[in-house]
Amino acid sequence: MKIAIAGGSGFIGSEVTSKLNQLGHEVYILTRKKQKEIGDSNVTYVQWLSNELKPEEELEGIEAFINLAGENLNSGRWTTSKKEEILHSRIDATKEVIRIIKALKKKPSVLINASAIGFYGTSKTETFVEDSPYKGDDFLANVVQQWERAASEASTEGVRVVYTRFGMVLDKNEGALKKMKLPFQLFAGGRLGSGEQWISWVHIEDVVRAIIFCIETPAVHGAVNVTAPNAVRMNEFGKTLANILNRPYWFPTPKFLLRIVLGEMSILVVEGQQVFPKKLEEHQFQFEFKTLTKALENTLKE
Repeated sequence: MKIAIAGGSGFIGSEVTSKLNQLGHEVYILTRKKQKEIGDSNVTYVQWLSNELKPEEELEGIEAFINLAGENLNSGRWTTSKKEEILHSRIDATKEVIRIIKALKKKPSVLINASAIGFYGTSKTETFVEDSPYKGDDFLANVVQQWERAASEASTEGVRVVYTRFGMVLDKNEGALKKMKLPFQLFAGGRLGSGEQWISWVHIEDVVRAIIFCIETPAVHGAVNVTAPNAVRMNEFGKTLANILNRPYWFPTPKFLLRIVLGEMSILVVEGQQVFPKKLEEHQFQFEFKTLTKALENTLKE
């Protein structure tokens, strides 16, 4: 297949690109700056997000579009300017994706648009699935809801739209786990916040496989929770991490201190929600990493 990826050089995008390349697909990565082609691989770089450019001319004939573009949520304290960057980086990129799709003579069959479980807001008691009648009203929830709304425009062009709502993605070198494991490595790890908040996690390999599964499965559309089917409480997450790293689990970090240090971004670690991948399960997607122990052992192996 001929597949375009916005955000193809980012954390998740680079893994998706690598896997698609291994499978023999032609990958077109949308980039702001001119990039050097990668040897004999099936990867082509296409410049975009400039009034002078018309990336649709190079993308004619694409069969699937993956939009992962957006400012990293963990890239700094959520100041007013950072929050604006988080929102507008997603909305602006998505609007350009829609513009490109509308400009193509032949439309792609599917748009896979990144999203997040922050859509649902936070709760210590609810279990959220794709058709749950709940929407959050905090900053992150509002960002995700606007993001999905912008992507929904592709459906007016007859394109199947999938919103992949990612949980906490486990990877050794990127994402939240990299920061969470450091205190444990320094023998200072412990509970974050109350310890009762839910962590809906997913291994990076299952994220990649789920994206490709959604492309290849025409019956999948709308919101799709990309989380492992076994969310855990923060206490269990921390104890499992400490055990695998062979470190103690003791120094608790109170919620108020996390809020002082992280600001509004602390919601990512002190609140949480239990999210179940109902739609992936209904379509017989097979998770490679269903348990946290197996996922962390694989992620943290030397």
